[in-house]
Amino acid sequence: MRTGFDGASVLVTGAHGFIGCAVAERLVDDGARVVALRRDMEPDSRFITDGIADRCVIALGDLVDYESMLRVLNEHDITDVFHLGAQAIVSVANRAPFGTWEANVRGTYTLLEACRAHASVSSGIERIVVASSDKAYGDHEQLPYREDFPLQPRYPYDVSKACTDLIARSYATTYDMPVAVTRLANVYGPGDLNWTRIVPDTARALARDKRPVIRSDGTPERDYLFVEDAVEAYLTVARSLDEEGNRGRAWNAGCGKPVSVMEVAQRLIAVSGRDVEPEVTGAGTPHGEIDRQYLDSGAMREQLGWQSSWELDKGLGVTWDWYRRRLV
Repeated sequence: MRTGFDGASVLVTGAHGFIGCAVAERLVDDGARVVALRRDMEPDSRFITDGIADRCVIALGDLVDYESMLRVLNEHDITDVFHLGAQAIVSVANRAPFGTWEANVRGTYTLLEACRAHASVSSGIERIVVASSDKAYGDHEQLPYREDFPLQPRYPYDVSKACTDLIARSYATTYDMPVAVTRLANVYGPGDLNWTRIVPDTARALARDKRPVIRSDGTPERDYLFVEDAVEAYLTVARSLDEEGNRGRAWNAGCGKPVSVMEVAQRLIAVSGRDVEPEVTGAGTPHGEIDRQYLDSGAMREQLGWQSSWELDKGLGVTWDWYRRRLV
């Protein structure tokens, strides 16, 4: 039974993005031949600037194009798939839901259907990990979220990730495909260029000697997971698929500690050494977002041996150093 990724031919969708880039880098370091799907190119992505793209095979294609996806799987004899390609910004989904539905919902079933067809003409794909999100749970009075909680999203991004989640698990159940789902907390760390998020936006403001802006009242709480812990969670879930009983499972990965937006900003200010106070411009929780979220990761810890290892201040310190060097 194969336990690692050395020699595997791995498709990573979303490799130009923040988490996908980190997953691709780790897989290459572990000896995999990484095929990175590319539709558009973001020249400032760490995937480009840190030379990770030069270590991967770049496959031109679009997630929503079935023939394109089937070609990539067949021509590169893919053995493992990490599906992280998505429209990942909540505010963009609220503003333009159609593109989010297309990328996140249609993109998922198109890729999985191509994987199913690929299996009929090859030895088959051994592991498929699909990125859902803690947002798929929606708003619950009882916290932390556990995997047996119902998915009850209301807003476009959250609904798109719940659809992704259900579609992926239906392929495992109906077609006995080696699919599992990750539901991660808010991931932060070097390489995140989505400036609407609290950590990148605060770091950019501090690098420019400006006051960070908080667009809520600072009280919304989230579970913050360092990107290296997130990568290890993805690989752990992939390895779990070597046991057939784990097909169709969804796994939470977070720190299990809710932290307010205000506290995250203040702790990032502290590690930066700046002497400023955040500027609060909002009131309450922004429309289309969930007020309070955090995850119970006990199943992954007890059954797969994964747990977060990065404390928030340590992770913020490494993150700040990356933004400081990049932006100053």
